[in-house]
Amino acid sequence: MAIESVGIIGAGQMGNGIAHVSALAGYKVILVDISQTALENALKTIEKNLARQLEKQKISQTQMDVALRNIAINADVAALSDVDLLIEAATEDFDLKIRILSNALKHIKQNCLLASNTSSLSITKLASTTDRPEKFIGLHFMNPVPIMKLVELISGAATSSETMATLTHFAESLGKTVAKAEDYPGFIANRILMPMINEAIYTLFEGVGDVEAIDTCMKLGMGHPMGPLQLADFIGLDTCLAVMNVLHDGFGDSKYRPCPLLVKYVDAGWLGVKSGRGFYSY
Repeated sequence: MAIESVGIIGAGQMGNGIAHVSALAGYKVILVDISQTALENALKTIEKNLARQLEKQKISQTQMDVALRNIAINADVAALSDVDLLIEAATEDFDLKIRILSNALKHIKQNCLLASNTSSLSITKLASTTDRPEKFIGLHFMNPVPIMKLVELISGAATSSETMATLTHFAESLGKTVAKAEDYPGFIANRILMPMINEAIYTLFEGVGDVEAIDTCMKLGMGHPMGPLQLADFIGLDTCLAVMNVLHDGFGDSKYRPCPLLVKYVDAGWLGVKSGRGFYSY
């Protein structure tokens, strides 16, 4: 299966990052979102991030110019009619994702491959709602996409070996390293990361240490580039809570119970960097 063009639904932080690396690797990209403002902001973000790479001499001016020409934006999902690969990059909401996929299936060609950037939801279950479960895969990029080298590839129960091979090649063509995971809640990365973040929040909740002390311990004591509470703010506390709920519901184990303080912050709208306040103020 040859991939030359990539459609991405969702122009948020993950969607624009995937568009960035795909366009830079030479793929024609169509970025779709219902919000024209989100699309325009995504283009500005991509241009800013490419300019940062240019300034650091990681890319040339020509590469930047070509990458920007490779990206088209559109508020109409019908624009995806001829893409070879469609990546869904919406928020961690199963019902929203299947609505997006159902709508897209009315427009994409029969041999188009499907991928979800979900960080925790069942690939098998998402694939089963489509007409091509054998062509469906989990393609989980890490945030920020232009910087992080890892891509998790998650095979659903029906995913074909050909689909896995094609998407492995695609991810590697973006300069990413692939880690293959089985389809269980949280896959590999978030099954390990999110309980650690949740435990850091419990440590704060129980008064064992304050925000600065907890993050300092993990940065200086464990060599992490960013403390877990700062990282949670960067990921988005709503996303952290969504993943913890998937783990808790999927395994039925109390060790995955979301910390009440995490729930409280999300209820308050304190979602981290994107809302201006989380465990830190921005």
